[in-house]
Amino acid sequence: MNKLLTTMFALAVACVTFSAQAQAVTGSVENGAKKTAMCVGCHGIVGYQASFPEIHKVPMIAGQSATYISSALAAYKAGDRKHPTMRAIADSLTEQDMADLAAYYAQLGVKAGDAPPATAAKQPSERVQALISRDKDNACTKCHGANFNTPNDGTVPKLAGQHADYLFVALKSYKAENHVQVGRSNGVMSGQAKKFTNAELKELAGYISSLPGEVKVVPESRFHTANN
Repeated sequence: MNKLLTTMFALAVACVTFSAQAQAVTGSVENGAKKTAMCVGCHGIVGYQASFPEIHKVPMIAGQSATYISSALAAYKAGDRKHPTMRAIADSLTEQDMADLAAYYAQLGVKAGDAPPATAAKQPSERVQALISRDKDNACTKCHGANFNTPNDGTVPKLAGQHADYLFVALKSYKAENHVQVGRSNGVMSGQAKKFTNAELKELAGYISSLPGEVKVVPESRFHTANN
């Protein structure tokens, strides 16, 4: 009995230790820079457009928060986000890989003084404002910030200046959470997106994209073209 109790205690300690280690994963910018081979082919080319399963510009991720990038990659790996290409890439990454890539992209291209003001730089039309504040208790700005660039939580993305077509596709994906190729499962966002028609989501995406933000594409030298 004593031996059994000792074994069980050791296992419990091991589990707690493992959990603490998992929560303490810290990303390395230097190591992340060495792991971008699967990322730069899409996210390192200005204006690069995905063609499957829907056509849209790939999201700008340089300057996005590290916590959000890590959580997004984890969502792809877990299957909460169904995009086939991103799921395959995320499935090949360890938790440390995700943290390193997130740390790298969070600081990429960031310059002191470039952050937009905390207030909206461009006021929305009455119609768009009505969409933003349709749910008074859970308006879009409650989580993403009045300028859509200062989220209230690290797992919430900066949206200002992001490609409008990508934002539209992402928002629609939350309405089709169980779709095998484009669905996204997130309790909060799924509930919010379903309150809008696709036309309204497209209008919201257009406004948010027009705002100044910190996310950008930082071209890799190997992909420079005359147009860049």
